[in-house]
Amino acid sequence: MAAIATIFVCFKTSSSSPFLTRFPSRFHFATFPLRSPARKLMSQTLARATLGLTHPSNIETPKISFTAKDVDVTEWKGDILAVGVTEKDLARDAKSRFENVILSKIDSKLGGILAEVSSEEDFSGKVGQSTVVRITGHGSKRVSLIGLGQSPSTPAPFKGLGEAVVAAAKSYQASSVAVVLASSEGLSAPSKLSTAYAIASGAVLGLFEDNRYKSEAKKPTLQSVDIIGLGTGPELEKKLKYAGDVSSGIIFGRELVNSPANVLTPGVLAEEAANIASTYSDVFTAKILNAEQCAELKMGSYLGVAAASANPPHFIHLCYKPPSGPVNVKLALVGKGLTFDSGGYNIKTGPGCSIELMKFDMGGSAAVLGTAKALGLIKPPGVEVHFIVAACENMISGTGMRPGDVVTASNGKTIEVNNTDAEGRLTLADALVYACNQGVEKIIDLATLTGACVVALGPSIAGVFTPSDDLAKEIFEASDVSGEKLWRLPMEESYWETMKSGVADMVNTGGRQGGAIIAALFLKQFVDEKVQWMHIDMAGPVWNDKKRSATGFGIATLVEWVLKNGSNAK
Repeated sequence: MAAIATIFVCFKTSSSSPFLTRFPSRFHFATFPLRSPARKLMSQTLARATLGLTHPSNIETPKISFTAKDVDVTEWKGDILAVGVTEKDLARDAKSRFENVILSKIDSKLGGILAEVSSEEDFSGKVGQSTVVRITGHGSKRVSLIGLGQSPSTPAPFKGLGEAVVAAAKSYQASSVAVVLASSEGLSAPSKLSTAYAIASGAVLGLFEDNRYKSEAKKPTLQSVDIIGLGTGPELEKKLKYAGDVSSGIIFGRELVNSPANVLTPGVLAEEAANIASTYSDVFTAKILNAEQCAELKMGSYLGVAAASANPPHFIHLCYKPPSGPVNVKLALVGKGLTFDSGGYNIKTGPGCSIELMKFDMGGSAAVLGTAKALGLIKPPGVEVHFIVAACENMISGTGMRPGDVVTASNGKTIEVNNTDAEGRLTLADALVYACNQGVEKIIDLATLTGACVVALGPSIAGVFTPSDDLAKEIFEASDVSGEKLWRLPMEESYWETMKSGVADMVNTGGRQGGAIIAALFLKQFVDEKVQWMHIDMAGPVWNDKKRSATGFGIATLVEWVLKNGSNAK
């Protein structure tokens, strides 16, 4: 009998996160004078969300059943049998028959049609290539070949395989598919686990479509994915569940970034954070600070940015503690939380300013909160994590911050604002000081901070800045698992000369050259020297221009990093 292990992965869209739900009761919320905090925030949330009369729809939760099987692929029954093939797998003998055992076995049963079609369509196994053959009288209705490239050595081709399988399922209205690698016999046991994880992640994320703001949306037909030839058993089941948990966090992050600024205000972002703490109250607590309490903490830099908006700022602090056992390491994740950035008085104008996309300027906070949600599902031991977001809008009004103003951060350092559109670093300054005060050993901040980083690294790679080689090693090892692309850039101290002010300790932006480096040097001024710190500029990979949608970048890497810290801490 074939060995079978089944696990159900469920990811929730807005049905669990409608952005307009009642506040949960189990979290610590900072008090407002003479008024219920939940009532005040909810009235603000509802009033703001009525702009344009837009409300996200509650969409039915799609579910995929992942089953790990060890069966004969030619006997599998379902809608689509998808075979991941490398360029080497397509080698032919003198009679133009496949030399690869799996392909030869499938093609023999199909009477050679697979070899014939792949030749006619010039299918060579390159990444991004695929072909589908409709068959009758066999177990599967269709067989698809999906290219993995020359010799896949990273998770990306296998995630792409999962995405391609789901795309085929959507095209042919398939409800059941199977995935097999043409060459899996040489994979080690850990490689098989990581490959299954990547395929499952790609499938879940590929199935997701954010249709909450569309009047009509098609329901996905895909219900089950069988993964053949990568083993069975508890370890694989655990890995598939992990894929589902991380994907749930990524989808949540995507939803946050995709939501328009007239719906996702700072108050609603705070509500979503509090909802995480309520849902996973066994491991999370939440504290939301209002403007008065931020002023008591002397967060003048953050409050200066928020001053122009009719939507008040909300300072978010979630804390994760494991359900049992000791805490061996304390970490902090800090995310930039500008739910909309107009640029302020240095308003964004001209081609390429992307003001219409500035809802994604809270992508750092989405990465942080998406990670929090995933950790609420996974519940890793040995690690305490603080999630910190200084949420606000950067708008224009008579109460707003002006070019030339001087603001004072919570560590006492003064900043001359020479550009109101370099606002993210001003909010992060106070958030980083706050994070250091939590007694953490390591801090990673994430922000859509500079266009300069996009110019340097393009749209799919995030820039990494840190004085700590050890922390850099940790995050790059985590990104090797997640498949997310990061590149370390230098922190050239001599560039700090451009940040000197005649009236304050510093200005908030230097010249055009080395802009991403200078921004990182600015943030460094607000981090305790005893704390290991890293800044990730994710301005490029936060958004997929082709799909016109958020990516959920950073979440998979951060989850992996937190788990490794928990397991490695002594």
